[in-house]
Amino acid sequence: MVRNLYGFDAERAVAAAALVVAQHPDGGPTCVVYGPSEPMPELPAEMPTLAVDALDHVVAESCELAELWGVAPAGLEWLRDIARLRDVLDPPCLPQEEVLFEIPG
Repeated sequence: MVRNLYGFDAERAVAAAALVVAQHPDGGPTCVVYGPSEPMPELPAEMPTLAVDALDHVVAESCELAELWGVAPAGLEWLRDIARLRDVLDPPCLPQEEVLFEIPG
């Protein structure tokens, strides 16, 4: 479990999560400029779970990085980018549209 991410640790957590997303079948490639210069080895199976946990901590009120982005002009865009990374690793559950069975009343 990730706890109390401060400063550069929070930034590194976002970068690491982006690398995990890049290896996910639904993720996109890493940035050519800022991404790794060599192919990455396959990551351990627990990495997506750890990345989701880290992203949750990065957007928490107690995180310095979230506080800084909260006052930045591009803060909402940053939050959307974090949510996009998280949603690849742990997609939100969509409401079920069809009724599987009815309960007699």
